Amino acid sequence: MKRLRAFLRKKGILPMGIQVTISISFTVVSICILAVLGVLLFSQFSARVEAVSVESASQVLDQAAINLEDYLRSMRRISNAMYYSVIKDTDLETDTLDEEMNLLYEENKDNLISIACYTVDGELVAAAPVATEKQGVDIVNQEWFTSAMSQMENLHFSVPHVQNLFDDTSYRYYWVISLSHTVELTFGGSTKLGVLLVDMNYSSIEQLLSKTNTDSSSEYIYLMDNNGEIIYHPRQNLIYAGLYSENHQEALTYDDGSVEETFEGEKRLVTVKTISYTGWKLVSVVTIHSYEMGLLETQYFAVILVMLSLLAIIALNQMVSVQISKPLVRLNESVKELERGNLNPDIYVGGSLEIEHLGRTLRSTVEQLRQLMQDILVEQEEKRKSELDALQSQINPHFLYNTLDSIVWMIEDERYKDAIFMITELASLFRVSLSKGKNIIRLEEELGHARNYMNIQKVRYKNEFRVEYDIDPEILSCCIVKLVIQPLLENAIYYGVEGMDGEGVIRVTARRAGEDIYIEVSDNGIGMPPEVVSKLLTESDRTPKHGSGVGLVNVHKRIQLRFGQAYGLEIESHADEGTTARIHIPYIPYTEETRDELETGKRQV
Repeated sequence: MKRLRAFLRKKGILPMGIQVTISISFTVVSICILAVLGVLLFSQFSARVEAVSVESASQVLDQAAINLEDYLRSMRRISNAMYYSVIKDTDLETDTLDEEMNLLYEENKDNLISIACYTVDGELVAAAPVATEKQGVDIVNQEWFTSAMSQMENLHFSVPHVQNLFDDTSYRYYWVISLSHTVELTFGGSTKLGVLLVDMNYSSIEQLLSKTNTDSSSEYIYLMDNNGEIIYHPRQNLIYAGLYSENHQEALTYDDGSVEETFEGEKRLVTVKTISYTGWKLVSVVTIHSYEMGLLETQYFAVILVMLSLLAIIALNQMVSVQISKPLVRLNESVKELERGNLNPDIYVGGSLEIEHLGRTLRSTVEQLRQLMQDILVEQEEKRKSELDALQSQINPHFLYNTLDSIVWMIEDERYKDAIFMITELASLFRVSLSKGKNIIRLEEELGHARNYMNIQKVRYKNEFRVEYDIDPEILSCCIVKLVIQPLLENAIYYGVEGMDGEGVIRVTARRAGEDIYIEVSDNGIGMPPEVVSKLLTESDRTPKHGSGVGLVNVHKRIQLRFGQAYGLEIESHADEGTTARIHIPYIPYTEETRDELETGKRQV
């Protein structure tokens, strides 16, 4: 299992905690939703920005077209007023146009350079404000003149050009746009064709369109005629000098409206508006880069907004995941306490209804488990008491049988004093055996019991052996299971010194080694072969010749029942050298509380 967890952890697929899982899941979902919403919103915003740019360009263009049309309309009114109100009512045979033409010029001189009327042969009929015509001017071949004569029913607007018809005392040259159309001149009652020329000041149109344009090179408006000749452009001088180019010939083919084009590697949004009566086209140019810059700033803003939103969502997810997982984590800690062996953990009950139900169920389960464990402990304690009682019942008759047998033998031999002594020692021995029903006594008491027993046996065997004691006074007040030394002495007599040719010696020693106590009963008797020694502490050895084997097995079990499997009896024996039986118990100072804990099994060694 540890290797599997190590492998999973190495591969990075070890299951995460519920809080981390919830937080990561919510965050991933939130990021995906933000990403989708961000892409959709940015796409919508980009489309909206482009639509706004188109709409803005169209509005600017419409306003410029309205202003330009108003200006051109005023020029047409001047031309119509001169023709229909003056020329048609004047017989040039008897009258002139000078006075009315001068008045009309004076009223509109801010926007006019001159007004002139020519016959079909190119002769000057009248002109304002000057009437001195330049020498050598070929009128009939002028572009404005030929246009008017070729399409008599229409008004004709020329491209910007220098006015070169009349002498000017100031020697100035004016850029003009000529408005011309054919008229009927009356000479003595007969009509004759002619051409009315109105030269508009080009600077008026330039100023009108310049107000619409800005200094930006990415957004501007220019004007061209129906042949693609540029009438006005904010960079007109650069175009004439060949330093700047415009895609006006391509724009001439566009219908009114907006279209995207690529010119000289740059994407542009071109909006076209045709001017009424003239065929001129007013063109708005907006480079895509101009509103992409706005989009780039919006992208930065959107990224910052998304990052802030993401941080807020992560913080919110963390708070939510903590609130969701906190009850589960606390419940899990309670389960871990239970896993560590704590049968009385504080089971958390709280959180949502489901988690609270789990906590109550777990608490009820722990209560049942605790009660079950308590029942098992009581049952095991009762079982151990029964085993101890059974073992004790095996040992006590054995004591009584051997002692009474000796007393009967003494009475039969009329050794009454020895019998009284043995009966007195037997009474002392039984007082220790009873010990008010306790199985744990002081070592000092257990050694007194052993001395009583050996005094009885020495009388019985007529002092055929002697007993030596070497006891460390430090350990006399420690705890020991009662009636564990006497069976060893009994075996030392029956298996050791009984029937020896020489004097038998039984030595009892007790010493402390660290946290352990070792009590040895050794003899210099005949000893035992190894196969007999190996069976002395097993259940299979039930039939020794004097019945003492049962005592050794019971002593060994009783020590282990109280102090654990690490303690008990050890037997060493060699033929013709003697036998040593060693009791190994822990060093535990005797107190009433300690005795009760060992009696009930609450104290674990």
